[in-house]
Amino acid sequence: MSQANASLLSLPNVLTLSRVVMIPLLVAAFFLPRPAANWTALAIFAAASITDFFDGYVARRRAQYSDFGRFLDPLADKLLVAAAIVMLAAVHRLPGLVILPAIVILLREFVVSGLREFLAGISIGVPVSRLAKWKTTVQMVALGFLIVGDAAPAAVPAQAIGEVALWVAAALTIVTGYAYLRAGIGHIVATDAAGRPAAPAERPGQPRPAG
Repeated sequence: MSQANASLLSLPNVLTLSRVVMIPLLVAAFFLPRPAANWTALAIFAAASITDFFDGYVARRRAQYSDFGRFLDPLADKLLVAAAIVMLAAVHRLPGLVILPAIVILLREFVVSGLREFLAGISIGVPVSRLAKWKTTVQMVALGFLIVGDAAPAAVPAQAIGEVALWVAAALTIVTGYAYLRAGIGHIVATDAAGRPAAPAERPGQPRPAG
């Protein structure tokens, strides 16, 4: 086996790939009869969320880093969250204003993804802050409670807990998204200023270009 294939099939990458594979299973689970749909979808979502922790943990412990893993890991997270939010909206488990924090979370993922793609092109990495990790944890907990919804025991107000947690996750999303955007814009402005060619000096009587 080549070194490239060995890197591709390292345990952290396999865990990340398993998260991607579980996404269509999560979507399919929502179409099962209830309450089986709720609990099956929750089990799949929880398993996928756990791999999000262990792929990073194993990568750090074994020092198994790869460009493929750095590309796929955040993408897998965003796909998982987006799939869960879309399906929750489809089965009417994001009622009323609760759709707003879900939209905020999705929009933040688009903005940060675009920002990371640009910064990667100029070889600048944006480290994940501790607050961003808390945001991810609260977000996953919120979505888990919303997925189980009214299938939970009557003593556990899963829907209400999920809705409150989703608002908290959206607030953390705004704070961390602003921090990423501020840091990224600084690099963008600096790169633009350094890379822009100097404007030619105007000669007396030379007409200024239109536009």
